[in-house]
Amino acid sequence: MYMRKILSRILMGCYVVAALLLVSACNDNVDIQQSYPFRIETMPVPKKLKVGETAEIRCQLHRDGRYEETEYFICYFQPDGAGTLKMSDGTVLLPNDLYSLPSETFRLYYTSASTDQQTVDVYFQDSFGTLQQLTFSFSNDSDKDKEIG
Repeated sequence: MYMRKILSRILMGCYVVAALLLVSACNDNVDIQQSYPFRIETMPVPKKLKVGETAEIRCQLHRDGRYEETEYFICYFQPDGAGTLKMSDGTVLLPNDLYSLPSETFRLYYTSASTDQQTVDVYFQDSFGTLQQLTFSFSNDSDKDKEIG
């Protein structure tokens, strides 16, 4: 009889603890992280280009976390010089327009159209507004330098 009373109190205590745990675990505010930092890494690119010459820029998107519904976009601006920037699928990018990134590994192609110093600022943005910038600078690779020597 005494043992039964102790067991019933232990069992009752377990029920109370379980009920308290269940009540405290009920929370409507489930916090799921959606925005994660990311970075873009590139292979080295040439520093000098002739007019009409194209430089391949190999890019890799690295995410610090993964939220499957996150989308990534690219846009560029060219403060110095003139040239065109294309994606590997042939899409010619227009300055200041957002384009969807095709995948986490992609290639860009910059074609020089200037004999001046050229600077291309490429911006990468996720669907939550996080922004990363890469800057590429190219100088003119003219044959005049080779003729002087």
